[in-house]
Amino acid sequence: MNRLLPSLAALAASLVAPTAMAGPLEDLRARTPEQEVIYFVLPDRFENGDPSNDTGGLKGGKLVTGFDPVDKAFYHGGDLKGLTARLGYIQNLGATAIWVGPIFRNKPVQGPKGNESAGYHGYWITDFTHVDPHFGTDADFKALVDAAHAKGMKVYMDIIANHTADVIQYKEGTAEGYPYRSKADYPFSRKGGVGGAPINPGFAGDGDASAANWAKMIDPSFAYTPYVPKGEERVKVPGWLNDPIYYHNRGNTDWKGESAQYGDFVGLDDLATENPRVVEGMIAIYGDWIDKYGVDGFRIDTAKHVNPEFWRQFVPAMKARAAAKGIPNFHIFGEVMSGDYDPALLASWTRNAALPGVLDFAFMHAVLKAAGGGSSEELARLPDDDGLYEGGARAAMQLPTFLGNHDAGRAAMFLKAANPAMSADELLKRDELAHAMLLTLRGVPTIYYGDEQGFAGTGGDQLSRQDMFASKVAIYNGEALVGTAKTTKTESFDPAHPLYRLIAQLSALRVKTPALTDGRSVTRAASEKPGLVAVSRFDPKTGREVLLAFNTSTAPISAQVAVDPASLAFEALAGTACAATASAPGSVRVELPPLGFAVCAAKP
Repeated sequence: MNRLLPSLAALAASLVAPTAMAGPLEDLRARTPEQEVIYFVLPDRFENGDPSNDTGGLKGGKLVTGFDPVDKAFYHGGDLKGLTARLGYIQNLGATAIWVGPIFRNKPVQGPKGNESAGYHGYWITDFTHVDPHFGTDADFKALVDAAHAKGMKVYMDIIANHTADVIQYKEGTAEGYPYRSKADYPFSRKGGVGGAPINPGFAGDGDASAANWAKMIDPSFAYTPYVPKGEERVKVPGWLNDPIYYHNRGNTDWKGESAQYGDFVGLDDLATENPRVVEGMIAIYGDWIDKYGVDGFRIDTAKHVNPEFWRQFVPAMKARAAAKGIPNFHIFGEVMSGDYDPALLASWTRNAALPGVLDFAFMHAVLKAAGGGSSEELARLPDDDGLYEGGARAAMQLPTFLGNHDAGRAAMFLKAANPAMSADELLKRDELAHAMLLTLRGVPTIYYGDEQGFAGTGGDQLSRQDMFASKVAIYNGEALVGTAKTTKTESFDPAHPLYRLIAQLSALRVKTPALTDGRSVTRAASEKPGLVAVSRFDPKTGREVLLAFNTSTAPISAQVAVDPASLAFEALAGTACAATASAPGSVRVELPPLGFAVCAAKP
């Protein structure tokens, strides 16, 4: 099906040099978060621009260097020079901002013997102040930011304040074997449990954030006995991070209750973010990245595993630092992972922790359920549930929306799981339908790298982190891609891929259509069964209505849809044709093919 109508031909032609993304740095800075289309990329898996840094300057085997391009758990060679060289590919996709996975220096390899893996993903930080040599140099990162800005594209950094790499060990046994020890059973005031010797006299607990109170926290052995192994005493930068007193030291989280905030993630050293020294230190670290490189936003990893009080200090400090640098629309959003549709959980972090935005897992679950042929009732609830967020529906427009990611898995995998017997053609159409929803509904559309090339995978984490450059990983190369007969054995930068073309077309339409970037939403149709989903969005200045209609079923649909009584004539912007005129004031006929969609704008 031709997803691009003739009326958009000129718009598509402009993709080579999108006018919406051109102009001086001042124009880029003026764009608000909801006006962006984000492309999320893990540098190690994108493009290898400099093979000389593949081992990060280290000598030895994979367990020393972390490099093994045939193993999905190790570095593959992608770097910042490679990402910079491919900015044109990302821009032509329609992205206006790049969310770059963590680029800080990581512990190259960690994990128990026989189950080691590498820090290719960037979340095992030892040095928070420099680029990991596997990705290049600090100068390479500056070159990336400068090159992106020259193209009118923003750069968002992926940051972590919850934990560092696994360096601190406990004398009681191996790190991975430690069950969580609670504050009730192992209070700060006793060594090794309630029956232990008194320690930390006068410490009033971590609810008192004063420096005077925390000066009385001098012994971190209340639950376990932490120590830093020989040879790693100074591995963390800045230096204060090497002292166990700044960590929770309570063993591994079970992801529930108290341990979700205080526990180590499978050994990762969990920072005591209640401590004012830690707050001060993290503000200094990330403020410096803003000052030095002029980045445009932060995605915050594991945000819900940090106490809300930390974010209430950190976020304003970052906003102020960015404003002083001339970045008035600094975009901050946290990861509050949810396994189902739970906008109340997400919204609570915008209220209790004052996070400006969170990754919209509720949107992901609602869209994949609907596009996969299930109920669209959750999708219909989104406009009403947006009232839960601090700032209401207006604030919800800056929530990054997405269909899959490096932890949960890819959109195509979820769609296929909903109906394993579906044909390859149906999977492509459902994938296109989901992306049409992503790029026209409220929020900030976030494309996970490779989805535009039909990457699918068979799971989350390492199974959803395929290589864009020619891969040597057998499990990746054996996977069927969506919309193409190619595999990841050859590079995957094809601008003719049907998903790439659709995303590029709709991204260009989105950034040129105010109703789609920051227009209010009204649900018009939804069902617990496959069928019609319709949402109206309205230009915030003119009030012009744009009707979005989606068919989640494999049968054609013909139905009347409610519209504003003032919307009497329509033009098609994307998808299938629209009725030229309303059937009557307040109602228009919608005709959609199986798994089709339409974007219909009311004429002035």
